[in-house]
Amino acid sequence: MAMIYFDNAATSLPKPPAVGQAVLAAINTFGGAGRGGHPAALAASRCLFQARKAVAGLLGSAADRTVFTANATDSLNIAIAGLLTREDHVITTALEHNSVLRPLYKLRSQGMGLSIVDIDQQGNLDCDGFRRLLRPNSKAVVCTHASNLTGTLTDLAFLADFCRENGLLLIVDAAQTAGVFPLDMDKLGIDVLCFTGHKGLLGPQGTGGLCIRQGLAVQPLKVGGSGLHSYSETHPADLPEALEAGTANAHGIAGLLAGVEYIQATGMDTIRDRELELATLFRQGIAAIPGVRIYGDPARPHAPLVTLNIGSLDSGEVGDRLATLYDICVRSGAHCAPLAHLALGTRSQGAVRFSFSSFNTEEEIQRGIRAIAAIAAEEEQG
Repeated sequence: MAMIYFDNAATSLPKPPAVGQAVLAAINTFGGAGRGGHPAALAASRCLFQARKAVAGLLGSAADRTVFTANATDSLNIAIAGLLTREDHVITTALEHNSVLRPLYKLRSQGMGLSIVDIDQQGNLDCDGFRRLLRPNSKAVVCTHASNLTGTLTDLAFLADFCRENGLLLIVDAAQTAGVFPLDMDKLGIDVLCFTGHKGLLGPQGTGGLCIRQGLAVQPLKVGGSGLHSYSETHPADLPEALEAGTANAHGIAGLLAGVEYIQATGMDTIRDRELELATLFRQGIAAIPGVRIYGDPARPHAPLVTLNIGSLDSGEVGDRLATLYDICVRSGAHCAPLAHLALGTRSQGAVRFSFSSFNTEEEIQRGIRAIAAIAAEEEQG
C-alpha cells in the first residue's frame, strides 16, 4: 500500500520534479553568489536574481526589497527584532505560531508591551479586539494570514485599513498562504510579508524570505560577510544584502525558483481550487462519522486543511495509528500554536491535522475517510 501524504501544511510533498532537478544541477555547477566574477559564481548570482524577481512578482513586492532567509521563522525574527523596541506596544493574535509568539515574548520580557486578540472556539478572530487593545505607543500588528491549526484566513484588508488609520506597521506571517492565495503586499498595504519556501511555494526546506515595502528600514539581526564593501567596518545598508549576511543558500533557492515557476505555469488558482476541492471532499466524508469533531469554521475563507479529533483519543495516538496501520502521514499534537489550542479546548488532547496538495487524489481522500471511520469505530467500541 503506497504511503499517502496529508501533511502539506508542514512541508509540501511531493515537489514538482523540476525542483529536485534544479537543486541537483545547482549543487553541481554553482559557485558562491556575489563572491566572484567567474562563471560558477555568476551562475549562482543570476539564479538568486531570477528567484527574487519571481517571488516578488508572486507576492506583489519589488525584487530589490525581497530578502532570502532560511525559513519563515528566520524572517519573522528579522522583522520583529529589526522594527520593534522595548518602548513599543504590539498587537498580535491567538492564532499565531510560535515563530511569531516567541520573538514577541522575548521582546516583552525586555519591556515591550504586548496585547493578544482573542479567538472564539471556532478559531475566528475578535476583530473588534484590535481597536480595544490599541495604545498610544502601539507600533505594529503582527498577524498570520492563515492559522496553521484551523486554516482560517485573517482579513488582511481589514488589518491593513486598521493599521493605516492608526499609523501602525503591518507584519504578516504568510507561511501557510504564500504560493496558495493571491498576495499583493503593495496593493494591500502590508509593510513586511514573511514567507517560507518549502510549503505552498513548493521549494526545498531551508528557503524562505521577507518582502519589505519601499521606504521601510529594518535593522539587521546578523552582520558579516556580504561580498560587498569588504574594507568597511559596517555591513552594507542597502537591501537585499543589508539583511543577508553570509553565503546564500543558492542551491535551495534554485529549487525555490523551480517551485515558483511551476506555480506560474500551472496557475495558482488552479492549484488552490484543486486543494480546496480535496479538503472539502474529506471534510464532507468525515462530518457524519460518530465521535469525530472537526475544528474551524468552513463558512469562512480557509486554507486547504482539516483538523479533527476522535472522541477523547489522544491526537498522537490517532497519528500513530494512521501512520502504522494505514500508511497515512498527518500532523498531530500542538502544531506550535499554543494559544489556538487553548481557545479550542484541545491543549491536552492536541488535534490531528490533514493538509492537502494538488498532487493528492480522490482515492487517497477516500482511504483517509475510511481510516478515520475505522479508528472512530474502534474508539466507540472501547
